[in-house]
Amino acid sequence: MLREEQILGRSGEPPGQVATRLTVRRGGRTLLDQAAEHGPGEPGWDGPAVLAHHRAIRQPLVAAPDFEIKPPEVQPFGDVPENGRAALTPLAGPVAPGIAVAPDGLRLRHLFDTAQIILGAGVGKS
Repeated sequence: MLREEQILGRSGEPPGQVATRLTVRRGGRTLLDQAAEHGPGEPGWDGPAVLAHHRAIRQPLVAAPDFEIKPPEVQPFGDVPENGRAALTPLAGPVAPGIAVAPDGLRLRHLFDTAQIILGAGVGKS
């Protein structure tokens, strides 16, 4: 399990800018190549299709050999959008990236902990 977490600005302060990129290869084959840029000056970063009013982001990546035989299903998490949303989105190969967004770090961690419980002890455990 790999996870990256960004908190965009302190409470009540404007956010800064962040650019991330994650490339995952296995046996010379690219399984995931994902880039994101957030913060003032980045088009649409705070619109409804990206972060909206959320300022905390977690990008977990779960890899397991068993996923080649039986990949996990696409799974959304978070019943109350104001508290954050998350999704696990499996890809071809033994990898399942996810994304979680929430208004702050505390709610982000709560959302992620809930997702780990739902997924079970083996998947998403760090």
